Amino acid sequence: MTSQYFDYRDADLVLRCSSSPTPLDFRVHKCILSAASPFFRDMFTLPQAPRNSDEGDELPIVEVSEGSSTMEMLLRYVYPVLNPTIDTLDDLTVVLEAAYKYDMVVAIETLRTLLLLPRFLEETPTRIYAIASRFELEEEAKVASRYTLKINVLDCPLSEDLKFISAYQYHRLLDLHRQRAKAAQELLHIPDTVKCMMCNGTHYGVFLPPKWWKDFEERAKEELRVRPTTEVIFSMSFLAQSAQTGCERCAMSVLEAHWFLTKLKKSMDELPSTI
Repeated sequence: MTSQYFDYRDADLVLRCSSSPTPLDFRVHKCILSAASPFFRDMFTLPQAPRNSDEGDELPIVEVSEGSSTMEMLLRYVYPVLNPTIDTLDDLTVVLEAAYKYDMVVAIETLRTLLLLPRFLEETPTRIYAIASRFELEEEAKVASRYTLKINVLDCPLSEDLKFISAYQYHRLLDLHRQRAKAAQELLHIPDTVKCMMCNGTHYGVFLPPKWWKDFEERAKEELRVRPTTEVIFSMSFLAQSAQTGCERCAMSVLEAHWFLTKLKKSMDELPSTI
């Protein structure tokens, strides 16, 4: 069978995907592959023995190990046609792997942008980090590492992509979480200007923090240990829970401390957030 997208009459080469259930041929042009890929350019400098295809053409055939869908998507990034739609990380990874194998720079650059699509980063940032690390895409790995701060990396689903990264690369991610969590927890200090008129004050010259703060501090430290980001601990629901301490004035104290909480959040957000 021949690909419906790549069946050019003036083709001078056939790429054959024999690993698919039904072998599929791609009738392509050496000049385009040579321009897009140093791999193919070097290959074409070697003698190529022609073979007769079923249609009677005398075209050289190059067997490739990629599946037909992967090769089709990759070639669509090379040819002046509409790019394919890649909806899953599984498809993106295999096409990216093939692009690196054949050193197709233009395709690689396009696929790098897809790797940072918001839907991928929000849903599986650890997997994005693993893929970027595998192909030594440092900038993409940094972006993904920032998104992992929103999740518990030790509790995320196991991904096959982790097989392809080193212990050093994984440790870098864990170290980012640990260091940021520690730094954020150390910022949890309340000034003596934040008070609750009912439950705290000065006792024998010693400042006593409001009850809401003690609750907030304890829960915030635990949350930051797992997810070292400000997204949860400064949410209304998180703060509202701390305001329910049994003290009638603590809720008002939380509202009056908005200036302090805003400053505290800003300080945490300014902490290093990437590998």
